[in-house]
Amino acid sequence: MTAAALSPSRSGLGRGADRRPAYGDAGHAALTPRQAEYRVFANVTHRLSESQAALDAGETGANARLAAAAHDNLRLWLALAADLSVAENGLPDALRAGLLSLAAFVERETPRLVRREITSAALVEINASVMKGLRGQVEGA
Repeated sequence: MTAAALSPSRSGLGRGADRRPAYGDAGHAALTPRQAEYRVFANVTHRLSESQAALDAGETGANARLAAAAHDNLRLWLALAADLSVAENGLPDALRAGLLSLAAFVERETPRLVRREITSAALVEINASVMKGLRGQVEGA
């Protein structure tokens, strides 16, 4: 993923950059910022789930895939946290605080996942909740 893919946008969760370079084809150019954010979350969440299942099944290379997915998930949350920390971010204070709390949790738990002290279940659940919120925002927009 590129930095643009991980940088939330003004009309979605945050205020970041244009998404077109992250997806690379004209089919994605019609996505709203919230739809693009949903896709980024969906992609990394799928990779976390899939690599955890592969690891649980004892597949070769699954640990490396899980570590890569965990790293990308952390990058996503750190970019989101940076954007949420900007005063110009348009989200309500309570929502911003809640998302920043989740970002701190993801930052704290990701090394534990990579060390295989925990599974990806909690991180997947958090991402799924954010995706549900984005989907509601997209459908209601």
